[in-house]
Amino acid sequence: MISFVIPVYNERESLATLLDELAGMTASENLGPVEFLFIDDGSRDGSWRVIQDLAARDPRVRAIRFRRNFGKAAALTAGFSRAKGEIIFTLDADLQDDPAEVPRFLEMLEQGEGLDVISGWKRTRHDPWHKVFPSRVFNWMVSRLTGTHLHDHNCGFKCYRSEVLREVFIYGELHRFVPVLASSRGFRVGEIEVNHRSRKFGQSKYGFSRFFKGFLDLMTVRFLTGYGQRPQHVLGVLGLILLAVGVLGMGYLAVYWIIDHWVLGQDHPIGSRPLLTYSTALLVVGTQLVSLGVLAELVTSYNLRAEDTYSVAETIDSGSGFRSESEAEPSFTNDSPSPSSA
Repeated sequence: MISFVIPVYNERESLATLLDELAGMTASENLGPVEFLFIDDGSRDGSWRVIQDLAARDPRVRAIRFRRNFGKAAALTAGFSRAKGEIIFTLDADLQDDPAEVPRFLEMLEQGEGLDVISGWKRTRHDPWHKVFPSRVFNWMVSRLTGTHLHDHNCGFKCYRSEVLREVFIYGELHRFVPVLASSRGFRVGEIEVNHRSRKFGQSKYGFSRFFKGFLDLMTVRFLTGYGQRPQHVLGVLGLILLAVGVLGMGYLAVYWIIDHWVLGQDHPIGSRPLLTYSTALLVVGTQLVSLGVLAELVTSYNLRAEDTYSVAETIDSGSGFRSESEAEPSFTNDSPSPSSA
């Protein structure tokens, strides 16, 4: 089965057209069993009523309605936890993602040398320049800092094998970093150029503040993927560097005072020298960082589960031969554990 997970926030005008395009594409391509999961993220424009009508018209439509707007990551998490498909697509509800691209995703997934995640790349974007340029800078930064080289981390049109979403947990606004988080666990990530269409209805839900938040999220992801299980290695190292510089500053002042007072017989006070203030501040901050690293290690040790420290690709049980994780584990059902608890 293929699941289409579609977060919705005030997209009433687009929903019927989107479902018609998806249904037409899946029928013409003979994709087999499919489901369409709409997650209404607190819409106030009547989107839920439209979704109810779509569900009455097409039994393959399933839907979730949030009490208020919780954000795209929460909507995707809710959709992932309920998706039944072995392959899961995400796409936006604003009609800018073209369902006609789905067969190309599937072809690449089958022929892409074991790819687990395929991210869309809106090479030609139909958005204002003041959104396109910062987005490209952001994508470049994400690729450089995380090592997951994609042209378009922000693209909502993506395709996953279900086992990826059993291991990757997102919150806040980390939805755009799912390929990065998946790659950090050893899943293979690819990219495909997709057709991007102009928005027909409504307005974009993202403003300029998105890029500041995105930068902070990037720092979080860099920390989680690099030091999430060993926070002392970054906090402690930084603290020790500051402590060392502070000790050097204090040492210099001590030697200076000894020579000045005992060798040269002079009495130049060091208490008012700026170096004393700077060195003291470095010692205090360095000590705090090392202490913070110790506390972070304690929190990590109490909360880290064994299965968080590795990702199993295949197993061998005596007499049963090789089994991939996708074969060993059932696909998502309503009773299946959510990605956060897997």
